[in-house]
Amino acid sequence: MTVPTPTIHVVDDDAPFRESISRVLTLSGFDVRQHASAGDFLLAQINSDVPGCVLLDVHMPGPSGIELHEAMVARGESLPVVFVTGRGDIPTTVRAMKSGAVDFLTKPVERSVLLAVVNAAIERQRERFGQAHDDNALLARYRTLTVRERDVLACVVAGRRNKQIADQLGISERTVKIHRAHAMEKLGAGSLAELVRVAMRLPQLPPAP
Repeated sequence: MTVPTPTIHVVDDDAPFRESISRVLTLSGFDVRQHASAGDFLLAQINSDVPGCVLLDVHMPGPSGIELHEAMVARGESLPVVFVTGRGDIPTTVRAMKSGAVDFLTKPVERSVLLAVVNAAIERQRERFGQAHDDNALLARYRTLTVRERDVLACVVAGRRNKQIADQLGISERTVKIHRAHAMEKLGAGSLAELVRVAMRLPQLPPAP
């Protein structure tokens, strides 16, 4: 399968800087999209499933870069953001990092620093995609469990022993062990400890009966 070229969105009202940084990124093998304002970026057709990141100026006419980033977070956008500004300050930097920015760079930006941060942002996104894929696969495996296997699993995660689970569910300890073994097999867990760790990754594990 062909790996798509990462797309870098440069959002900055400073046209000469936008052109300069876009040229550096293009020569480094990235697909670059330029946006002169936060509004232009919001109106563009952005595919968040394509690897990449946003290089975002802080101070722009209209919505600021900080406001755009917070809107992206609220909408669940997965593109990582790197702020680039000509006049940063501590409160703005703290606000940006708290909202999940990858980094905060000050103009002018050295080429080596820029590329290192952009590559780190793309790697973060890929890790996030990988985790989401793993979580979806785990949820799909969990859905193959029978109702009784789910009950036993919930009890195991709650820390109950086989006898306690058997008494609670009105079944024999042997049946509990069988259901637990089936759950382990379906969830790909090789031990009881691993079964618990895997189950804790489920987004909505029902409470034990």
